[in-house]
Amino acid sequence: MVRGRPNILITGTPGTGKTTMASALAEATQLRHVNIGDLVKEKNLYDGWDEEFDCHVINEDLVCDELEDMMEGGGVIVDYHGCDFFPERWFDRVVVLQTDNSILYDRLIKRGYTGSKLSNNIECEIFQVLLEEAKESYPESIVVAMKSSSVDDITRNVADLVVWVSGWSRRTNQNDNMCD
Repeated sequence: MVRGRPNILITGTPGTGKTTMASALAEATQLRHVNIGDLVKEKNLYDGWDEEFDCHVINEDLVCDELEDMMEGGGVIVDYHGCDFFPERWFDRVVVLQTDNSILYDRLIKRGYTGSKLSNNIECEIFQVLLEEAKESYPESIVVAMKSSSVDDITRNVADLVVWVSGWSRRTNQNDNMCD
């Protein structure tokens, strides 16, 4: 089945601007934005609570089951801080947001992150854990790292992705009758 619109995954360490960027991109492209954290809470797609990290332990199988039909239809922007459990076939572009560590630290402190939750997230960003996870989980040709330290960065990223979405639509429509 050929999708009429692309699916995009926006991932990155908490505090890198995933939800802000996904919301702006959805508004600019009329794609549907799905925040996995919100979906997990709304649909009870979790197995419990992680006391150390103060968050739900999501049930990845339930999340994938919930998203399957929507993703097959296309036109979805998924926003989540992990990426290795989603099926590779779902995404046409995987965006990994990266933020300067001092800026990220301040953002996480403002969110109330402390202790191991704070240090683990900063270490993830320093060691580019999510970029490596994306490159291991998806074809490198669809994975793109984007700087996300300022409003200007997000504005530029959204503009670049709007152009990409527009180009994807034209390519898809031109190639509907072609075999790979």
